[in-house]
Amino acid sequence: MSDPFTIRIFVPDGNPDGVRIIDRMNWTGLGVAFPRDTWITTRKRPEFDKAGVYVLVGYTEEDDLPTLYIGQADGLRNRIESHFKNKDFWDWGCIFVSANNGLNRAHITWLEWALVGHAQAANRSHLDNGNTPQEPVLSESEKADTKGFLKEILQILPLVGLRAFEKPKVVITSVQAINEEASGFGKQAIKNTIVVPAQKDGFEDVFIGENCWYAIRISGGMLPKIKWIAAYQSQPISAVTHVAEVASIEPYGEAGKYKLIFKGQAEKLPHPIPYADAPLGSMQGPRYTNIETLRTAHSVVDLL
Repeated sequence: MSDPFTIRIFVPDGNPDGVRIIDRMNWTGLGVAFPRDTWITTRKRPEFDKAGVYVLVGYTEEDDLPTLYIGQADGLRNRIESHFKNKDFWDWGCIFVSANNGLNRAHITWLEWALVGHAQAANRSHLDNGNTPQEPVLSESEKADTKGFLKEILQILPLVGLRAFEKPKVVITSVQAINEEASGFGKQAIKNTIVVPAQKDGFEDVFIGENCWYAIRISGGMLPKIKWIAAYQSQPISAVTHVAEVASIEPYGEAGKYKLIFKGQAEKLPHPIPYADAPLGSMQGPRYTNIETLRTAHSVVDLL
């Protein structure tokens, strides 16, 4: 179990969506999170005179995963100023410096290396960095201190809205879903199946090719009930054609969406379930149903 901790967030301009200064008890570090559109004024802050590491965050792909640029500099202001002029993707950034000027070039280079490694291992973002830095050589004591500084950074980042450095933790397993069903109101009553719309490429590449489906928004009350996932293929097929048993569900991206991982290959339904006379727009988003209902349905209307 992790140790409890308290952080302090100071909002200097009174806007909770603006600049935030982050510190915590017994830590020599300081974090500054800031929107890109405030950079012209934010860059005047004294923290940007210091040596430190930074993360720039934006979205360049359609898969809901953020794009990150991770860097370090002896003086952060000039480096971020160049990214403000030359990198269009980022919407906000966060820097980490030492309040007592205790970070030197070796420390921040190691922190940059470690943050890139954590982002790559978590696989929850796209890295804009062109090269993977090499681990710099630190003495045993310096590495211990710098690892402690890194631990503080990794604990703070989720609190300012960035979980891309954390490996996704399974929130629901198939065992939990089965237990929920067993303690519920009977098989027919429980909506234990999510039906998702899928374009041709996504269906073939991900649903069939990767045995998973992601970037799905699922209400919290439904999470422990989902045991199956079915794919509705859009035009020209316009039918529910495949179903798969869900092995686990984990967070995906930074926007409260999820990734469903299948137990195995999706099963092709003996008879596709056509859209038929379902109301317009019925399958523009995920829908919930029961697996028994799915297996006996004659049209999408039966699933609704």
